[in-house]
Amino acid sequence: MRSLPRPRTRRARALAASCVVAAAATVFAATSQVTAAPATTATTATTATTASAETDGGAKPTIVLVHGAWADASSWNAVIARLQHAGYTVYAPPNPLRGVSYDAQTLASFVATLPGPVVLVGHSYGGMVITDAAAKSANVKALVYDDAYIPDEGETVFQINAARPGSCVTAEPSTFLNLVPYPKGPSGDVDAYLKWAPNGAYKGFQDCFANGVPAAQARLLAAGQRPFAVSAGSEPSGAPAWKSLPSWAVVGTQDHVIPPAEQRAMAERAHAHMTEVPAGHLSLVTRPDVVTRVITEAAEAVR
Repeated sequence: MRSLPRPRTRRARALAASCVVAAAATVFAATSQVTAAPATTATTATTATTASAETDGGAKPTIVLVHGAWADASSWNAVIARLQHAGYTVYAPPNPLRGVSYDAQTLASFVATLPGPVVLVGHSYGGMVITDAAAKSANVKALVYDDAYIPDEGETVFQINAARPGSCVTAEPSTFLNLVPYPKGPSGDVDAYLKWAPNGAYKGFQDCFANGVPAAQARLLAAGQRPFAVSAGSEPSGAPAWKSLPSWAVVGTQDHVIPPAEQRAMAERAHAHMTEVPAGHLSLVTRPDVVTRVITEAAEAVR
C-alpha cells in the first residue's frame, strides 16, 4: 500500500495560505432543479423520505450524503430523488465547512440520532469529513467517496492537492478566490469563494469546478456557493475509518479539482471498490445515475 507523496514544506505553506478546495467541492444548486433527476420529486437538503426501508432482506441502511466546499446539500438532489425512489431513507445535512474536526464531530452527532445501520457518502471535501466522522460512529457500516478526498491520518486537503500536478485550485489565490473575513473566526482565517471569471492560469468556475455542467446551471451554482474556511484546508485528518470499514469510490476521469490519478491512488490505498465515470468534479450532478448505483451497491453489501 503506497503512501501519498508529500509536497515540500514551502509549497504546502504556500497552498495553505492561498487555496481552498472543493469539496469538494461539490455544487450549490439551491435555486435550480437538476435536469437529470427522474420524475420523482427531489427533496430539499435536509428532508428525508418517509417511505418504508424494509424489504425481505432486512432493513435498508439509512443513507447520509455530505456535500463539500462551494456547495450545499441541494447538490445531491438528483441522487436523493433516485435513492428515495428505491425506498431508502436519505438525509443530506449541512456541512459547516469550518474545519475537519469540527465538521466531522457535527456529522457524527447527527448520525448518532439515527437508528440502525448508516452508509456515509462524501463528495470532495465531504470525503475528509466522513473519514473522520465514521470513526466516531458505531452505526456507520460503509463509506462512499464521490470525486472525494480519501485521506490517511495526518494528511490535509492542501497536501493532497499538491501530491500530483493538475489541480485547478492550486494557483495564486488572487486569481481564483475571493477571500472574506468572517466573525469570530481564528486569527487570520478567511472564507474563500470561487471566482466565476477566468484569470490567468485559472480557467474560470465552469472549467475548473463545473466542467460538464451547462453554462446556465453553472452560473447558478457559482452565485449560490457557500464558502470554505481556508484554515480547514491545512487541518490534518484523524485516524481513517476506511481502514476498518468497506468503502466505494466514484472517480471522475475528467475532474479538474482532484486529479483523477490522485483519486485512483487514494481509492486503491483504501481498498475501495472503484468505479470510473467520464465526468468532471460534479458527477453527482452530471451523472447521478452512476453515483446512485454505487451508493446502492454499498448499501446492499452491508445489509
